[in-house]
Amino acid sequence: MHDNSQRKLIIAIDGPAGAGKSTIASRLARKLGYANLESGAMYRALALKAIEWDISFDDEAALAKLAHDSHIQLETSSSGTRVLLDGKDVTQRVRETDVTAGASRVSVHPQVREWMVARQQELGAGGGVVMEGRDIGTKVFPNADVKIFLDADPVVREQRRLQQQNLRGTAAEATAAELRERDRRSMIDCHGVSAYRRSKDRAEIFSVCSWRGRADGHAVHEAGC
Repeated sequence: MHDNSQRKLIIAIDGPAGAGKSTIASRLARKLGYANLESGAMYRALALKAIEWDISFDDEAALAKLAHDSHIQLETSSSGTRVLLDGKDVTQRVRETDVTAGASRVSVHPQVREWMVARQQELGAGGGVVMEGRDIGTKVFPNADVKIFLDADPVVREQRRLQQQNLRGTAAEATAAELRERDRRSMIDCHGVSAYRRSKDRAEIFSVCSWRGRADGHAVHEAGC
């Protein structure tokens, strides 16, 4: 961590889906009085607009243009991060299954990721932010003051996601399959742009069933609180 007590920190939290990144980032941001920026929400917002405009998730050029023509904002509120798409609050809509599934597909395109990384860097440039998502500590903020990689056993991550969404039966099976597919896409860098990678200069926290309090404590320690 860089030693500059006068400057607000940039805290980067990476890890696979279901590892608890959003919960830890939210709690850490509240403790520090920082903005909590959930980068994945930006991909979901773009996926939502693609659905609304009937643009294929496989059409990289069209998705990149759509991104450049969009205004995606993340605002921190007492109830969590608000997602604004072209001025409209879409916080609840981007959590729905069709949008989350679309987000993992739009995120594989290099041109889309390039735009997203630039936008995320703008949002966090002034410091005082906890940003969580994918490749935050390696691509978005490689010089972040604090870098954390949060992980958990795949079975535990699946159980958490199903509990969060209160899913059972066929819906639960579909969500578990989607989670595994997201892991596969994140681990394989087909385009040479941005694979899910751990950097050597970050703290790694492996969370288990009693994960929240323990992971919170580690994260706060790494932030120097």
